[in-house]
Amino acid sequence: MGAGMRRRTPPRDLSNDPEVRPHSDLADPGAAAETRLPTARRADTIAGVITSETSDCLIVTGMPGAGKSTVTRLVAERLTRSARLDGDFVSRLIVSGRVGALGKPADEAARQVELCNRNLCTLANNFSDAGFTPVIDWVIPDREQLDLFVSLLPGRQVLFVVLVPGIEVCQYRNTVRDPRERFDFDGYEDLDADMKRELGDAGWWFDTAALTPEETADRVIREARHRAVVNR
Repeated sequence: MGAGMRRRTPPRDLSNDPEVRPHSDLADPGAAAETRLPTARRADTIAGVITSETSDCLIVTGMPGAGKSTVTRLVAERLTRSARLDGDFVSRLIVSGRVGALGKPADEAARQVELCNRNLCTLANNFSDAGFTPVIDWVIPDREQLDLFVSLLPGRQVLFVVLVPGIEVCQYRNTVRDPRERFDFDGYEDLDADMKRELGDAGWWFDTAALTPEETADRVIREARHRAVVNR
């Protein structure tokens, strides 16, 4: 990504942030009782939630460190038939000649981002046609790219969820990642402002700062079809 990330000491203690706690520590059964799906019921047995019986395509976006990978994985695991589509993985299918989204030359970077977007939509359509709910994990920073997704997913109800835990949370999560997964990015303020300007009225802007990943995933499954539709 961009130039080296400026590390900052967060103004509040994030050491218990659910994204960086051990898995066994993720959930407080008492606190999550109202939001977590009952363990005896699958997501496809509750009316109004995302299911493989509906032509939904779920897109989960947000700034780097927002929790997209964790949440999309949990959402996909809770559905009876689903496919998780990771934009970072798809973009890295290019072995030789790859240019990242913020790389140079800029026109080639933009061309490869569009190629990744088109590939994600092709995969999503194929999985949806086969009865699997596509769950896309990818940074969609502007209206032009969102409009492309909607246009390339005909006949699908596109659910667009923006995870918004806050800039400081995103920054801190990156500093405690496994070094192999850590990224260099110092454009949080600009990206946050751009996304709010371009996409502030699109989909569901979901403040997840006080939620565990499991609580977040459960609410996405329960509420996205009512809050996140962008192509009614």
